Amino acid sequence: MRTVDEHRAALLALVSALPPVTVALSEALGRVLAADVVAAVDLPGFDNSAMDGYAVRSADVAGASGDSPVVLDVDGDIAAGDTRRHVLRPGAAMRIMTGAPLPEGADAIVPVESSDGGVSRVAVTLAAEVGRHLRLQGEDVRVGDVVLHAGARLGPGQVALAAASNVAELTVAARPRVSILSTGDELVLPGQPLEHGQIVDSNSVMLAALVTAAGAEVVGSGHLDDDAAAMRSLLQDPPGEPDLILTTGGVSMGAYDTVKEVLSATGTVDFVKVAMRPGMPQGAGVVGERRTPIVTLPGNPVSSFVSFHVFVLPVLRALAGLEWEQATAGSVAAQGWSSIEGRAEFTRVVLDTDGVRPSGGQGSHMLGALADATHLAVVDAATTQIQPGDAVRLLPLVGQD
Repeated sequence: MRTVDEHRAALLALVSALPPVTVALSEALGRVLAADVVAAVDLPGFDNSAMDGYAVRSADVAGASGDSPVVLDVDGDIAAGDTRRHVLRPGAAMRIMTGAPLPEGADAIVPVESSDGGVSRVAVTLAAEVGRHLRLQGEDVRVGDVVLHAGARLGPGQVALAAASNVAELTVAARPRVSILSTGDELVLPGQPLEHGQIVDSNSVMLAALVTAAGAEVVGSGHLDDDAAAMRSLLQDPPGEPDLILTTGGVSMGAYDTVKEVLSATGTVDFVKVAMRPGMPQGAGVVGERRTPIVTLPGNPVSSFVSFHVFVLPVLRALAGLEWEQATAGSVAAQGWSSIEGRAEFTRVVLDTDGVRPSGGQGSHMLGALADATHLAVVDAATTQIQPGDAVRLLPLVGQD
């Protein structure tokens, strides 16, 4: 029987990193940077006003106050987007809008609220010091600065920063292409009437959601009955040219475990037991002429869900060319629960202000408890009992952040 670490290492050995791709800013949201982003311009790109008001020479408004205003000629207006170069003469002011370029000679802004709002002449009541209400060129970012580092996930703020830095395209990690295949005569599509002995195929829907939430692309998703010939044909030339195939079901010891029957005969897929609960039966290898990596997951929904987080997520990261480190958090048990000696256990738990507690029944078929869970509590193989107050290591669930 393999340990969790041993099986994960065997899966990672099956894949190599896909080359990064270049995408436009409009397609970058949610992607992971594969190269640093370097600013092509200064931010701000020029000295400009942070307020609507008047550009002045600070020496000309020294001593100005509400009781003793300074009156200046207004030599014109400067609007945001004005590309002309203006020069402010001594003893004068220029009316200026927020974001408009500062005229040569000005070194401060008097907000319109600190004046009488004059158009040809203005009475200023603020002794604005040098630099007052100015945004100076390059005070945020300089040309050549690294503004985003490889490995960063691109949210709206990161995309905005790249755009402001005048970078139109970004080099990002490839999105692995994944094909998902659920198996079993008993499965029917969601929304269809169920006959006695049939169950809804929730696994393919769940795995597609997990793959998408993990940043990969689902290029095929379907269901096969327990038909060895059809499965053999499909896996020989999987549609969509996937980088990874996921199957669910048919990997245990049953008489009709077709996935195991078909793939064992290829000699390129190994089926093993992993010392974990849930998810003990696992398989992995390569199939077809393209030797596409395949990970075969158990059919029980919770086992498949847990196996995705423990095994498939690292494989997707490796395919994308990203480093993988199991992201764990720490908490304490708000209530106790038992575990089985000799197997690592991944308990579905809810994290709240008091700590963590099991989210409900822990059977590998219990989707209600799975839907309530926020994390997996990782219990090592030597531990048989978690007591209230014990430290607990947590594995965040994909799509919960």
